[in-house]
Amino acid sequence: MANLIVHGGTPLVGRITPSANKNAVLPILCATLLSREPIRLLGIPEITDVRKILEIFRMLGSNVQVDYATGVLEVHHRDTHFDPQTDHLPEEMRSSVMLVPPLLARFGVARIENDVQGCTLGVREIDPHVEVLERFGCHVERSREALLIRAGFAGSGGLKANHHWLDYASVTTTENFVLCAALAKGNGGTSTLMNAASEPHVQEFCTFMAMLGARIEGTGTSRLTIHGVDQLGGGEFKFAEDFHEAVTFMALGAITGGCITVKNSAPEQFPLIDRTFAKFGVQVVHENGWSHTVVDGPLRVKQPFTQNILQKVEAAPWPYLPVDLLPIFVALGVKAEGSVMYWNKVYEGAMGWTSELSKFGAQAFQSDPHRIITFGGKTLAPAEVESPYIIRVAIALLMLAASIPGKSVIKNATPVRRAHPRFAENIRALGAQIEWVEGD
Repeated sequence: MANLIVHGGTPLVGRITPSANKNAVLPILCATLLSREPIRLLGIPEITDVRKILEIFRMLGSNVQVDYATGVLEVHHRDTHFDPQTDHLPEEMRSSVMLVPPLLARFGVARIENDVQGCTLGVREIDPHVEVLERFGCHVERSREALLIRAGFAGSGGLKANHHWLDYASVTTTENFVLCAALAKGNGGTSTLMNAASEPHVQEFCTFMAMLGARIEGTGTSRLTIHGVDQLGGGEFKFAEDFHEAVTFMALGAITGGCITVKNSAPEQFPLIDRTFAKFGVQVVHENGWSHTVVDGPLRVKQPFTQNILQKVEAAPWPYLPVDLLPIFVALGVKAEGSVMYWNKVYEGAMGWTSELSKFGAQAFQSDPHRIITFGGKTLAPAEVESPYIIRVAIALLMLAASIPGKSVIKNATPVRRAHPRFAENIRALGAQIEWVEGD
């Protein structure tokens, strides 16, 4: 684990281009395994999970050439091999579950360790993925160490097209369904998914799949139709800017009393995000492919028109406000004068970090596993705080530290590296005094 040392109180000002969205990059990397043709990806970020997946590709015999300085990745899975007895997917990376469909499509078998995990956001069940695999005719066998999945019951062979309705709009389960359906045949060769996730990174993933030759209808909606094809090709694909990172940088500018302008080629995705910023007295301006915030005076919570109720920020699957951004707005609420109730409608373990806010002198109350209330505008002081293993929480704590004059320490801030390459270097260029220090 590594710590971030922050000397706060300096307004952050400048321009920056966000990196690619981790939640688009990882499924797209997994999807490359479906093709035996050369694939070139532009804008690949140098983050922990990308390195781990590329290590897996090399272990499986794929040709991988990456230049993180230019962001160019060339991958060719022509000579890839897989042996479930010796080739194990990393259990500390939840996205490894998306390697299962490509392995099934190519080798008819896949293995995944029992304890796949990502950020500590509460119980993240694997049952929806097992249901999808079984719908495609797979046999899932549990052992003490791993799940062994085979494509089709004895004598049936391959993945069988099917129709499925998710219990909830899960991003990773939606992507796994598409990965299975792209080459699935039988039952007419057409698969449909109801209650599909539609987040921008899911749309980007579907766009990439279509570039390879997948036939997908309904991208961006809650109903996806996929017509199975015989094979997928190669090509070149450029990643879009991460809207999470764009919001993070704009919020950093607002909370420190500065102004950070970010490259943003998809402002059509921002209306609800913009209105959420406005609840804290922050205006978002989109001009000529760039976005920035404007704050007139100190941050102040906008009072609801209906009297005697709290201002609310509710986060849920898209097109709600993304749950991953909720901690960013919690940081703004701690700094802004007024009270706000935050409701995470997805994860039950994502709001248990309010005790760390109190170390800065902030006042926050956790009313249940999904909701907290901030009572902002208090006098804050620098502090040493500890981040849970949640990317955006580490950044929210950093935001507060950056807004408070003096030295603060964010312990166990390593999750930042899972999503944002060169994060400390980037905000140093904007005026931040920040450095990584390896922890004990």
